[in-house]
Amino acid sequence: MLKQTEGSVAVAEAISLCRPEVVCAYPITPQTHIVEGVGALVKAGKLKNCEYINVESEFAALSVAIGASAAGARAYTATASQGLLFMAEAVYNAAGLGLPIVMTIGNRAIGAPINIWNDHTDSMSMKDAGWLQLFAETNQEAVDLHIQAFRLAERLSLPVMVCMDGFILTHAYERIDVPEQELVDKFLPLFDPVQVLDPADPYSIGAMVGPEAYSEVRYLAHHKQQEALVAIPEVQKEFEAIFKRASGGLVNPYRTEGAETIVVALGSVNGTIKESVDAMRDAGVSIGSVGITSFRPFPLVALRNIISDATRIVCLEKSLAPGLGGVVASNVRLSLRGSLHPVYTVIAGLGGRPITQKSLMDVFARAGNDELDDVTFLDLNWTIINEQLTKAQAARHSGPIAENILRALNPGQAAE
Repeated sequence: MLKQTEGSVAVAEAISLCRPEVVCAYPITPQTHIVEGVGALVKAGKLKNCEYINVESEFAALSVAIGASAAGARAYTATASQGLLFMAEAVYNAAGLGLPIVMTIGNRAIGAPINIWNDHTDSMSMKDAGWLQLFAETNQEAVDLHIQAFRLAERLSLPVMVCMDGFILTHAYERIDVPEQELVDKFLPLFDPVQVLDPADPYSIGAMVGPEAYSEVRYLAHHKQQEALVAIPEVQKEFEAIFKRASGGLVNPYRTEGAETIVVALGSVNGTIKESVDAMRDAGVSIGSVGITSFRPFPLVALRNIISDATRIVCLEKSLAPGLGGVVASNVRLSLRGSLHPVYTVIAGLGGRPITQKSLMDVFARAGNDELDDVTFLDLNWTIINEQLTKAQAARHSGPIAENILRALNPGQAAE
């Protein structure tokens, strides 16, 4: 059903259509509207046979989901930013136990300093925990990916994070097709767990494993991720056959045929990138883009098949690995191992800073002329940066960096 609605509300409805049996809720901006929306559907009786549990922390939310999933229930939760960090131990446990939990990440920056706006730092912090990580470009894709996530999680017996950009998607109102229950039921069968705690057949889950077996256990976790590279496109095709729209998959190329420069990115920024590609193509520039939907497992072969004929690659990233640069770029370089393609990292949108088409077209043009450094920061205020560096060199007690930057940007406030 087509409706004009908020992204979070649409996702809550999609979750409800998947008939979760346990939903663990703890609020944190910007995902709060999602769990509130699911709670409202439970209270209204539209989501039946679901235990909606208000917990005391993010760690508790995922811990309860782990227990519910181990007991054989279809389980769901959501979090963001510091909330994801708080549940870090449980994030690793859920993957290590092979429990098919679905969790929404309303992507948000991590402090310090405190910032509630969007970037991908939170998901990147858990990229190697063993979860599938699917990134949505649009709210329609966020809806569709959640439905696919339950199918993937239960097919592979692996937890899945569906990552959607905070505020840019979670709080945006747009026209979204929220499917009918009949179609979701046709696509998503009843939960048949691979492992389940049963008093009639008792065994331990998560018991101690020593050096004699730990490597084998970890290899099998890696093997499951490799299986997901096959399962994700298969589930996408099944979804398209039933819902009559393409959504999800491993990667989504855009105007890459014959492109000399190809831009690679995750999430909602791909919309602005596509508009920039269109404008530059119209001006005769040979450029295309690839949106990565599946960041974990990383689609090394699928991506290589698309970008290997380009002259150069630009990875636009909404996260930063301090001292290294780009997280996505490191993975892209692996997909091109053995080639001499330059792979440029452009760090953009940290802490919710706007990423404009003008700025993108400028940096892509510079990339086309191979004028970029290995790591470039989009729209960085170098005047403020240099002032802070000079101050730090001049005085041992130079003060907190974040507050100094704010004072430099707002000198009138500092005088009050």
